[in-house]
Amino acid sequence: MDNRDSWIIPYTMELVSKLKRDGKYASLIHEHDDVEEGDILCLLACEKIFRKLDLNIHNLVVHESDLPKGKGWSPLTWQILEGKNKIPVTLFEAAEDVDAGPIYAKEYIELDGTELLPEIKHKQGLATQKLIVDFIRQYPDIEGKKQYGEESFYPRRKPMDSKLDIQKSIAEQFDLLRVCDNERYPAFFIKEGKRYNLNIYKDE
Repeated sequence: MDNRDSWIIPYTMELVSKLKRDGKYASLIHEHDDVEEGDILCLLACEKIFRKLDLNIHNLVVHESDLPKGKGWSPLTWQILEGKNKIPVTLFEAAEDVDAGPIYAKEYIELDGTELLPEIKHKQGLATQKLIVDFIRQYPDIEGKKQYGEESFYPRRKPMDSKLDIQKSIAEQFDLLRVCDNERYPAFFIKEGKRYNLNIYKDE
């Protein structure tokens, strides 16, 4: 993980602990130059492209879409904005081409439409853990399947993608509200040339 500020760090720390309880040697590293030779490298929350794919036998990536559909950036967020509540999480092999390697397994995140971003990320983190743990428990008796079908790409989300339309109702824009991050990219609207940020919390 080269992104030290990623939301998924607690889940990767738990993943390392689970693997150690299984009797595996596992470690969490943040610098590309610190990657050593081994059996399996998991590339999670990487902002830079990792090039040394020959150091490990397998280089695993987790992506929240039904590959080859939904390659690219923030696939989970884009699919929620499309109105989807059952979202595939795919474990596949890293390759030179983006999100193009063979697929090993899939899990599904199921949402009821009321979850806010922390709850959504929690489900994502658990799915990521399960895919990797299951792969390692089956290793080396696991084979990947080549991707097939028409591919599509999601663009990188920008701060302006969190902008609300004050002419639309909350109900119409609830999916946008629920995928906004109150700190990093809050929902906002513009009125009379002024910007107003909105934070959203669930009252339990």
